[in-house]
Amino acid sequence: MVENVGTTIGLNGLISIVVTLLSITFAWYVIQDLKLDAFLKRPRAPQARMLQILLAVVLGHGFSRFFLDYLEWFNKLRWFVE
Repeated sequence: MVENVGTTIGLNGLISIVVTLLSITFAWYVIQDLKLDAFLKRPRAPQARMLQILLAVVLGHGFSRFFLDYLEWFNKLRWFVE
């Protein structure tokens, strides 16, 4: 019984890591089409690339948090039915 709980917690952690990394990658892909030239003096500078990375992390994390919370809420609904 205790081993099953540990396995479940570990699997949830692994799923969270994978979903978060995939969400950040997806956000990075989407950000590449943004025209940041209008907002930045030097859009190809290292600082501009760092801004893109930070935006991807923030947006990707927010999206993954929403998705993982939604999955958690959906899993809790089975306790409501039982």
